Amino acid sequence: MKFTITAVMLLGVVIASTAQSHYPGQHKGKFTLDDSKSIKVAAFDLKDITLLDSRFKDNMLRESNWILSLKVNSLLHSFRTSAGVYSGVEGGYDTTEKLGGWESLDCELRGHSMGHILSGLSLLYASTKDKVYKEKADSLVVGLAEVQKTLKQNGYLGAYPQNLIDRNIAGQRVWAPWYTLHKLYAGLMDQYLYADNKLALEVVIGMSNWAYDKLIKVTPEQRTIMLKNEFGGMNDSFYTLYAITGNEKYKWLGAFFYHNESLDPLKKNEDNLNKKHANTYIPKLIGLVRDYELEGGTDNKSIPEFFWNTVVDHHSFVTGSNSDKEKFFKADEQEQHLTGYTGESCNVYNMLKLSKHLYGLEGNVKYMDFYEKALYNHILGQQDPQSGMVAYFLPMLPGAHKVYSTPTHSFWCCVGTGFENQAKYGETIYYHNDKDIYVNLFIPSELKWKEKGLTLKQETKYPYEESTQLTVSVDSPLTMGLNIRYPSWATSGVVVKVNGKKIKVKAAKGSYINLDRIWRNEDKIEITFPMELHWSSEGNSNMKALMYGPVVMAAKLGTKGMEKPAPFSNPALHNDYYTYDFAVPGTINNELEVKGRQFDKWLKRVPKEPLTFKSIKVGDKEELTFVPLFDLHRERYNIYWNLK
Repeated sequence: MKFTITAVMLLGVVIASTAQSHYPGQHKGKFTLDDSKSIKVAAFDLKDITLLDSRFKDNMLRESNWILSLKVNSLLHSFRTSAGVYSGVEGGYDTTEKLGGWESLDCELRGHSMGHILSGLSLLYASTKDKVYKEKADSLVVGLAEVQKTLKQNGYLGAYPQNLIDRNIAGQRVWAPWYTLHKLYAGLMDQYLYADNKLALEVVIGMSNWAYDKLIKVTPEQRTIMLKNEFGGMNDSFYTLYAITGNEKYKWLGAFFYHNESLDPLKKNEDNLNKKHANTYIPKLIGLVRDYELEGGTDNKSIPEFFWNTVVDHHSFVTGSNSDKEKFFKADEQEQHLTGYTGESCNVYNMLKLSKHLYGLEGNVKYMDFYEKALYNHILGQQDPQSGMVAYFLPMLPGAHKVYSTPTHSFWCCVGTGFENQAKYGETIYYHNDKDIYVNLFIPSELKWKEKGLTLKQETKYPYEESTQLTVSVDSPLTMGLNIRYPSWATSGVVVKVNGKKIKVKAAKGSYINLDRIWRNEDKIEITFPMELHWSSEGNSNMKALMYGPVVMAAKLGTKGMEKPAPFSNPALHNDYYTYDFAVPGTINNELEVKGRQFDKWLKRVPKEPLTFKSIKVGDKEELTFVPLFDLHRERYNIYWNLK
């Protein structure tokens, strides 16, 4: 690939005030370039959606407590140390409380959490309108700008010296410096886009000019070597900055991070994923579809679509997660990878991000079906309700359990994405085109579409209950289409009532139920999707997971052998995840002698306990209690069963 620039624009580009953006959940008027011309449906701004009381809101509040508890000086410490700027000095000693784990000063990935936290704070600010999140983020951005100014390195900013980038370019061993910088680029742009922090934009423009000046000198051979190292979503970030500013340098940088070795086989519809590091791959596809939104190009759409279909249909578990020890495995061999290191949370975060972009292009329900699966069965249950901490992996090993982070001594990659996951639950509930609304997720929430003078309130206990109710409030009667997702799992049909009157539904599952009419104040819509027990369908064996509607059901297996402390209670063990011994009792196995039996012959719902089922004793097997995986914490469990 040849990289040339035909018209490099100068700094100080005037930001247009009328451009639209498909970049999910962003404010209008922040983009010079129109990237909405290729889309059919667009996300609402996060600020237009309010979460109502639910498990989702509870998760968000727990996450916000954690993110606010982290001290500004502690988060800035590694950046200031790199630049020779110190704070908290008493008697000649730096008294700043140091962070551990992947943010310790001896970790080459230090600084990545800063970017995630900037994004998380911006998402929380947009979601809640609470200035406490903006004020904290403003302090962080000011501190970063000070470090950038002190470094005097043509705009470079990082928690480590440029030498790590130089080692990457030279092909020397180093742990993903561009990946770490990508988090900072993304966080600063989120601060500008969600929280209107113009200093954050200035800082990231400086960083991008440094990157251009450095990479324009890189030879094709050096580029090939450099891109073998994980670089996160650098292409995504540079294309987004190009959309914000219109500066052609950033478009060039986005194209520079096209990784031929990974992406060219996908262009030929080749499944080249086996043994590849999953989270290295996924962000590259997000960058491609971001380029498509701006510039078009058949490959920029077809490659991400092929990748998404391949991962979702052949490389994912029933939870929507993927990978074993962070790597893809052979297609449809899920049953051979039921280990303690399956389902990396970062991968799910990025697959959801890719799904949002692809959904916007065509409005295809399959993307939202997957989004619901991964959101409920992985992301919602990633967080421990007791502590607010999050899990790196979602173990599929029979008898394993979730292992959670610590407040200040973990900071794995999945802690970073967790700061964002739990802050943006509102972003895909509702989409729209010029006149219609699309209801994709059944989460208690309120949407305000100010341009239409409309408020849409959604009240539901889904998935604990099968129904959701929508209430329309309008300033004056409004002709509008209300499109409600008809999930693919809803094989028992749907019941729709408008103002108490049952409506005939012509739509099929895996599409939208269209209610196009004149809406008046206090109109009410009730939708019921009957849920049934069923076995999962992925893979090629008798190894199946139990589901109820969209929900993965896990068997509770007790706490025997879990008495020892979690491996990360000791800060010295912060990198010890892969040596963690789940100490699964030998009595635990995943055989279930119910093959071919109807569910009501061996499984009964427990009265007055939400979504809880108990098995009848089968043979010499003990009774099993099944609950939603997202509700099962601090206990052993099993998901996949070898049906006999």
